[in-house]
Formats: sequence, C-alpha cells, structure tokens
Amino acid sequence: MMNNPRFLLSLGVFLMLLGILLPFLMVIKVLESTFFLNFFSWSASVAGLSFGTIGFAMYARAEK
Repeated sequence: MMNNPRFLLSLGVFLMLLGILLPFLMVIKVLESTFFLNFFSWSASVAGLSFGTIGFAMYARAEK
C-alpha cells in the first residue's frame, strides 16, 4: 500500500489539509490551543509534505 504513489499523494494532501485546518480552528477559538495539538498539526503538515513529495517522485518515475 505504501508503494502506491496515488495513495501517498492522497495521504499527503489529507495531512496537509489537516495541518492547515487545525491551526485555523485554534485561531478562531473553536479548539483550545494546547502543546499537543500544536505539535500534532505541525507534524501532520511536515508528514503530509514528505508523503506528497515521495508520492509525486514515485509517480513521475513510474510514468517515465
């Protein structure tokens, strides 16, 4: 499953959106800003960027 570039790309997009949505909800005071939630949203953003980059590289290599 982790060898499928489309899965990695979709997981990366989901995690990046989560990394954007959580801080937005904290800023508008829907969620309480805690250390864990801040660290989790940062981790989701970094992991999403990594998975998306790897997925895109695998997709480009498979199409080549």
